[in-house]
Amino acid sequence: MSRAGRKGFSGWRMVAFSSLALALTAPGQTIGVSVMIDPLIADLGIGRTQISTAYLIGTLTGACAMPLVGRAIDRHGPRAVMAAVGAAFGAVLIALSFVTGIAGLTAGFVGIRMTGQGALSLVATTTVAYWFDRRRGLALGIVGAVGSAGISTAPILTERLIAATSWQQAWLIQGLVVWAVVIPLALFGLRNRPADLGQHVDGVPPAHGEESSGGLTGWTLRPALRTGMFWVIVACLSASSMLATGLAFHQIDLLGERGLSTAQAAANFLPQTAAVLLVTIASGALLDRFSPRFVMTGSVLTLAAAVIAAALVDSAWTALAYGIILGTSGGMIRAVDSAAMPRYFGTAHLGAIRGISHTAVIAASALGPLAVSLGRDLTGSYAGVLPWLAAIPLLIAVAAATVPEPPPTPADQGESPASPETTGSPGSP
Repeated sequence: MSRAGRKGFSGWRMVAFSSLALALTAPGQTIGVSVMIDPLIADLGIGRTQISTAYLIGTLTGACAMPLVGRAIDRHGPRAVMAAVGAAFGAVLIALSFVTGIAGLTAGFVGIRMTGQGALSLVATTTVAYWFDRRRGLALGIVGAVGSAGISTAPILTERLIAATSWQQAWLIQGLVVWAVVIPLALFGLRNRPADLGQHVDGVPPAHGEESSGGLTGWTLRPALRTGMFWVIVACLSASSMLATGLAFHQIDLLGERGLSTAQAAANFLPQTAAVLLVTIASGALLDRFSPRFVMTGSVLTLAAAVIAAALVDSAWTALAYGIILGTSGGMIRAVDSAAMPRYFGTAHLGAIRGISHTAVIAASALGPLAVSLGRDLTGSYAGVLPWLAAIPLLIAVAAATVPEPPPTPADQGESPASPETTGSPGSP
């Protein structure tokens, strides 16, 4: 029996650790911040437009750091980066409990969007890609599903915490929890790559010569940026980020316009979450068997259907259908976000490659609420603007279905450490 067999494959433990880390990005996610907005407006005496602008600045500024985070993962490994990010994220959350005005709040938004929503989610999902190849889609699908479940519970827990204490105490407690969980998890649980434990990708010893670079093979950043498929993936992820964030940010008002009560509108997050959990795992498994273009195309077509469905809601039942469709799209795109880049471009420079895409995705999430709000103002209703916004994912679907897939290695072999025998993507052309 191989050494890996005797010791037991640790990849699934990395899945568990990464899932927990992804769940703990919740205080930096829009859904986690949303329950803080009204208490902040009331206590700090600032307007909704001011706080929305502060959040926009925080998100866009935080996005700019993702290429650096990605390069740090490639250079130092996810273990050290996760520990550093966890320390910074916890510190920013604790600092937010002391803010007294819009300047401090804006700085805090920069910090939590950069470290929580951006860096911690990037390192958590990138870690798993190093441990799996044949079952990478399924493994990342599980991480996305479990992480999403944790993030989805954040508004409920945070709202109860605010009600029992205050928003200041809620942020302080969240920061301490991040410190208590993420830092020890990174230092004592996470391992950078299978070789650290004398194991192999997927837990299976490779054929002779297949791990010439320690299991990390693939494209460098510049050749990847010159492929059409890289930008198709970025467009799919960005469209989903923009529109899903915009719909979620305005969900109470949007569904209220369609005749639903506040309680009914808030409850619509539940079918969305259930659909995300199921579809993320299923889509991850599909990505192990089929080309990512099929899941990408399906995700943006489903997103277009969800945007149109939001404009057609006229009862609790049609709202339920809308929630399921939107959640289905979200589950598919989560699987694409984690698995498509390593499938097409390998893992040797995955941090740098995903860092660029993550920047675009975070920036798009900042623009989503503004795009939906401005569209509503221009057309007079959400129903007036949503069909126009649905055209964005429809156009991207055409590109996803037609843009050529990249070859296993760049044409210029001198720019990639990989050789044709070490690309390691099942089903690669």
